[in-house]
Amino acid sequence: QVQLVESGGGLVQAGDSLRLSCAASARTFSSYAVGWFRQTPGKEREFVAAISGSGRSTRYADSVKGRFTISRDNAKNTVFLQMNSLKPEDTAVYYCAASNIPIIAGLDSSGKYNYWGQGTQVTVSS
Repeated sequence: QVQLVESGGGLVQAGDSLRLSCAASARTFSSYAVGWFRQTPGKEREFVAAISGSGRSTRYADSVKGRFTISRDNAKNTVFLQMNSLKPEDTAVYYCAASNIPIIAGLDSSGKYNYWGQGTQVTVSS
């Protein structure tokens, strides 16, 4: 069982930056690929980014490519999402999720993940 706790959300203005963290309780954290998703009321959960267990492979949604960076520190069991040049349309609850497999192929689908955090709110004002 893996527990995930997100932090770092908040209220910012358009153009600002935020860094989200996802702290995991896992004995071999590098065995899990991790993804970030976001959701707004009335919409389906949307893929944002994913990173392989080793950290060598990453994948991004087109809507955040070039603005967001996913990274991980396996020694600290933590995954980060650096979000720059934030836009009002980035406003959502952001969730991190972990998959029992370390590779990111197919991990833009929420159904591929086994564990989810509770989410952290990000609000970007115009």
